[in-house]
Amino acid sequence: MNAPTPMIRLTTQRQIILEELSKVKTHPTAGEVYDMVRKRLPRIGLGTVYRNLELMAENGMIAKLEVGGTQKRFDATTDPHYHIRCSCCGRVDDIDIPVMDSLVDAAAEGSSYQIIGHHIEFTGICSQCRQEDNITSLQ
Repeated sequence: MNAPTPMIRLTTQRQIILEELSKVKTHPTAGEVYDMVRKRLPRIGLGTVYRNLELMAENGMIAKLEVGGTQKRFDATTDPHYHIRCSCCGRVDDIDIPVMDSLVDAAAEGSSYQIIGHHIEFTGICSQCRQEDNITSLQ
């Protein structure tokens, strides 16, 4: 049985964007993806990368993370999962805990809404910022 084809054509540019995004777990911004892709496609423009990221996210090929007041970040992992954001540097990582479907049930029971999904983001201070803070506080 053949795998389902994406709704948009996988151009060379999109393939390289997807490959570069898949190499990292840091959920980069469009600018960071651009910097990665430009090493392989030196003539590509930031606008082209941004448009392709948006189109790929709209078509479910990648995930777009949007949290109020922060830059959009992109994730090659489209399966439901949670994120943790460093409140110092803004770094975003996956957090390895099961998605809580019971939360959706509880929200549906506690409201008149038809729940179509949920987004939970944890915040904390990453190990690098904690380490830098310890070095700074010792001086």
